[in-house]
Amino acid sequence: MSGKGQMLSVGIDLGTSQSAIATSTGARHVVDSYVGWPVDMVAKKVIKKPVLIGTEALENRSLLDLHRPLEQGLIKEGSEKDIAAVKEILGHLIGLAGEGGKEQKVRAVVGVPAETLRVNKQQLRQVMRGMVDSLIIVSEPFAVAYGIEALLHTMIVDSGAGTTDFCVMKGRYPTEEDQRTLTKAGDSVDDLLAKLVAERHPAIQFTIHMVRGWKEQHGFVGEPQGKVVVTAPSHGKATQIDITEEVRLACQSLIAPYTETLLDLLAAVEPEYQERVRHNVILAGRGSRIRGLAGELEKALADLGGGKVSAVEDPVFAGAAGCLSIALDADDSDWEKMTA
Repeated sequence: MSGKGQMLSVGIDLGTSQSAIATSTGARHVVDSYVGWPVDMVAKKVIKKPVLIGTEALENRSLLDLHRPLEQGLIKEGSEKDIAAVKEILGHLIGLAGEGGKEQKVRAVVGVPAETLRVNKQQLRQVMRGMVDSLIIVSEPFAVAYGIEALLHTMIVDSGAGTTDFCVMKGRYPTEEDQRTLTKAGDSVDDLLAKLVAERHPAIQFTIHMVRGWKEQHGFVGEPQGKVVVTAPSHGKATQIDITEEVRLACQSLIAPYTETLLDLLAAVEPEYQERVRHNVILAGRGSRIRGLAGELEKALADLGGGKVSAVEDPVFAGAAGCLSIALDADDSDWEKMTA
């Protein structure tokens, strides 16, 4: 335990759209998962920095070689810049967590989409080498479950940007059979919403970043609470448009695949525990903010005898906080030692 006290323990949620860190000192930070390098000497002179990360990168994207290095939960293959971008994001978060440049050892638990855990784990280890002294890599839904102590007879539905991860918790570390990954997630909703808006309002100019903002502010399924009206340019003039139906249809596209996966995983649970799991479905990730999502999934469970779907209190930091909880509880034997 004395060794743990001398360590800075951090939990990192490495996400397709946002990445977050929580530390044993109580610090919490979140950053958009974007990295950009100046495109030419003029951009370098304007920016006056070798690299921009997060919101700063997004706001200056016209001057940058901009990278969003995770796609559908995976580090993009064959791109050295995307690997470098992941390294920049992780290094930036760990730098934010440090105590004023104080020399200290760092233990990190990193939560990633389940598909990354299967495919990119070794690559992620290489990226982290030299950044931290000890490392554990876990799936994001497991980290969420651990942080809120939902470890037995529960199902976590972690709806992110690139993937939605489902995980049934059975009081032990989940196996691959206990988890599913869908690429139906925030990005697919954004793409569909952009398509629907373009079809109905062909004169309106917008970017995928604007569309993402509309969805995050107004996203809903079921009955709307009111009209969704947004402003975007048309031939250079600011114009208000009603996108209520487009937002509903785009968000509704998640219900069928979520329901199918939820029911498939439930059917694989031991029969005597299925009712408990049905009444302990927990939504996490930024997708959990879509209004009415829990209610729509409860309708699907009604056909099986009923169920209860709730959402985590803090979808931004639930994954990082869960990773930190793992870091604080882990024994020395659980850690992979990292050397530069």
